[in-house]
Order: sequence, then structure tokens, then C-alpha cells
Amino acid sequence: MQNQKRHFERTVPAVLAVLLAGVFASANASAQSGKTWITVGDTAFAHLQKVAPKVIAKESKVLRTSDARAKLATEETVHLVEVDAAQLAQLSEAVHHELKRCGGFMFHASEAEGKRALTKAATLATPMLSRPSYVLDNAATVNPVLAQMQASNITTTINDLSSFQNRYYTTTGGTDASNWLKTKWAGMATGRSDITVTQFTHTGYNQKSVIMTINGTDNAAEVVVLGGHLDSINGSNTSETGRAPGADDDASGIASMTEAIRAIIASGYKPRRTLKFMGYAAEEVGLRGSADIAKNFKANNVNVVGVMQLDMTNYKGAANDIYLFTDYTDSLQSDFVAKLITTYQPGLTIGYDRCGYGCSDHASWNAQGYATSMPFESSFSADNPYIHTANDTYANSGNQATHALKFAKLAASFAIELGSDGITDTNLPRVENFSGSLARSATKSFGPFKVINGGSFKAETTGTGDTDLYVRKTSVPTTSSYTCKSDGATSTESCSVTMTANGDVYVLLKGYTASTYSLKVTYNPQ
Repeated sequence: MQNQKRHFERTVPAVLAVLLAGVFASANASAQSGKTWITVGDTAFAHLQKVAPKVIAKESKVLRTSDARAKLATEETVHLVEVDAAQLAQLSEAVHHELKRCGGFMFHASEAEGKRALTKAATLATPMLSRPSYVLDNAATVNPVLAQMQASNITTTINDLSSFQNRYYTTTGGTDASNWLKTKWAGMATGRSDITVTQFTHTGYNQKSVIMTINGTDNAAEVVVLGGHLDSINGSNTSETGRAPGADDDASGIASMTEAIRAIIASGYKPRRTLKFMGYAAEEVGLRGSADIAKNFKANNVNVVGVMQLDMTNYKGAANDIYLFTDYTDSLQSDFVAKLITTYQPGLTIGYDRCGYGCSDHASWNAQGYATSMPFESSFSADNPYIHTANDTYANSGNQATHALKFAKLAASFAIELGSDGITDTNLPRVENFSGSLARSATKSFGPFKVINGGSFKAETTGTGDTDLYVRKTSVPTTSSYTCKSDGATSTESCSVTMTANGDVYVLLKGYTASTYSLKVTYNPQ
């Protein structure tokens, strides 16, 4: 888990002096290593200012870390800072040595991207207009899956991933670990034509993220995401030879998720919604892999209805069994996760805590406006003391995977309950928003939107230039085949249909001239 762990206090002064000197060295050294941009939480930034007075925030924003309903709701100031790219791992290590808490950061490819991220994050407090029903009504499917899950399978995966010298994102081991995970997941999916396993390629490094997709049956356009990160780090040695087994951080999360996948596939379960299981690259250096994927999904209007992150699941350092982080997460979804625990693992106890800005990959999805949850192995101050070192081994998690099994069962129940919930809550009309630009004569389609019998569907656009709007039941419209159209002389258009049976509705936009558009669709879901 990025920027996570306390280490031995006697090493702090020497480590900080060396590492921070490296981060803020001479201009010549900076030019040789290159600069990069990060956003960093207020506590970590205040510390950096103390030890390196020349560090200046180019921009700062006060972010609401969760909605007002959340337990431990709070705000945090986040700053945009330029640092030496070569020192990101060491900077992370120095900060959590000194602060003994998460001092996380998020990587940005440019100053402009970092500014956009801050501006966007400052406006994400708007509540979701529609969401899954969060009703638990699939016990007959969930309970048999949970009953066949085994800690020994989790142990095998942890040890297999730990056997790589390291899984750092720029090393051979990091690349090989990604390929190994792809092969393992693909083997588990043998015989299922509805399951695919792919790798997501990132710019600037060879390690790829791994994505398993189980296609939904009748509501495939809605997507449920579960993830963990496949990379590891030794903060004092990120070379090819540096030993970073990462057994807990985060082989344990990948292993818990893998056991959930195995049991789900073995049961023959086929979800209504699409399930995506992800092993993220490059989490330890600013959530880079998950950020790329979340941005890609947002840009392509992928309707992700829920995200769960499993980052460190096998070290039980505190009294409760599972802790739910309340910052940079969605309170209603986290309440649903708590309900999953009390329903399907009633003997477990639940705690609540915060982990700070950018502490793991759920923050990447939260930054794009998706509902996220982050169950964790312990309270934040009592987690694994060995992470980010050569001592993050299976043995130092107690030579057991019984703790990680609790999270595997939680992941399976989350996947099945959300995957089986065919439709979002119909107490309110569902509202979806899209935006973009169109060249002259270019078109873009949206859908299917699944509308209930007797329900209404309305599409509205605003924008610049002249965008024409077409709506059609059953199939994608064309400019000559549609159920209704609105093609006035501007981009302000509106079109409505009413359904006489459950069915799909599609939208087509055409740029009569070069234009920008904001599309809003409002409908009664099935």
C-alpha cells in the first residue's frame, strides 16, 4: 500500500537527511533526473516545507474527503508540487517514516494535468443521482461460493507473487509478475467464453495492469470493479536486485481477489452486470496504473456502478477484523459493504478509520467521480510494520492466510450482490451525463439505456456549434432511421420516448457543424 507504514524510529533522521537532499538537490542534478508533478496531502506537504523550505505549492485546494453522511467525515488541503521523478519512491518512504501515517501522493504527467485534477476533485462532492439498490437478495448464490473458499489457495498465490525478486514497476520482475498474473487468471477462465483476460498498457514503463472481465448477461453496460495492485517496492532499493517480496503489500490483496474469482467461476455464476477484476501496475509510485484505467473508463463513458479496492488483507494488527476507510470513499456504498460483512460473515467485527490522500488505488476512481470502498486489514496506525522492505514476507504475516480469507469472502459477496442486482434503484429516475466534442458531420452513439415498461426516456443536449440529436428504441439510430429527432440550428436539443415494454434505447449525436456537447439522459430503469 502506497505511503503506508511506520518503520523503526531510530532510522528516521538519517533517512530523511539523505533522501530529502536527493529530492531537492542542485538544478543540474534535477535536470539530469527529470522533474515530475504530484499532488500531495497537507500533512506531508507541511513536513516537506519544514525540511526543504524552497518547496512551493503551485496550487492548493481544500478537498472534501467524503460526503457528509460518512463516519469520520473531514476535509483535507491538497497541494500540487514539482519533484525529481527519480526520487518518488524515496520521497514516499521518507514521508511515511517521519509521519507514521499515510502521506500519499498521486502522479501527474504535467502541471496542467495536476491542476485539472485538483479542480475536478474540489467539485466531486455532488451526490450520485442514481446508484445500485444495495439490497441483499442473493444469499442462495453467495453462501455456497463462500463455503468453498480456502485460505490455502490464498497462501499459494501470495507465495508465488512473493517469489519474484521484486515487482517494482520498472524492473524485469515487475513485468514478469504482470505476465504471470495474466496467465494465472486466463487459466482459471478456461472454458468460459464470457470471460476475457487482457493487459492494459501504460505509457513510460513496461509493467502492465491485468484485467479479467466477466461479461454481464442482460445488464452488461453497468460495470462492477474490484482491484488490488500487483507491484511492490523496497523504499531503500528500487533496482533490479532490490528485494521486495511484497507479501502483504499487495500480494495479499491480489491473492484474496484471486480466490474470490476462483470460487465464483467454479460455481458457474454468471452476473447480470459486468464484473472486472484488476491487478494494477505502478501503485507505489503515485497510483499510476489505476489512474490511467479510471481516466480511460471515464473518457469512454463506462458506467461503473461500484469499485472495491483490496490493498493489504493478511496482517491482523488491530482488534477488529475489517476496517472500512471513510475518506475518499462513498458512504452509502461503504454502508452496503458493512451490511455484506454482518450478513455473510456475522462473526466478524468492523472498525472505521481514515488513510489520507492518495493512499491506494480507490483514490484514482474516486477522483473520476465513481463510488469506491476500501476495506483494510487493520486500523491505520496498527498495520504491517514490514511493508516497503525486504521483510514484507508471508512469515511476517504470521504464516497464515486466514485473515486474507475474510477479505476474499467479502470481495465475492460484493461481486455477486452487485453483479446480480440487474438494475439501479427505481425510486428515482436515473440520470446520466456525457460530454465531448464533434467534428463537422461526425457522429457518436450512446447506449443501450435499459428502460422499464411504461417508463419514459428523455435526452437533452446543450453546447456550442450545432449538434443534432437522434433517439431510437431497440437499436442505434441513424440520421434516417430513428424514433424521434431534434435537429435545430444550435446544440440545444431535446427528444423523448415512452416505452410500452422493457427495452433498450439508444442515442446518436451528429455534429452538423463542429460543436461541443453536454448530453443528459433521464429515464426509468428496468
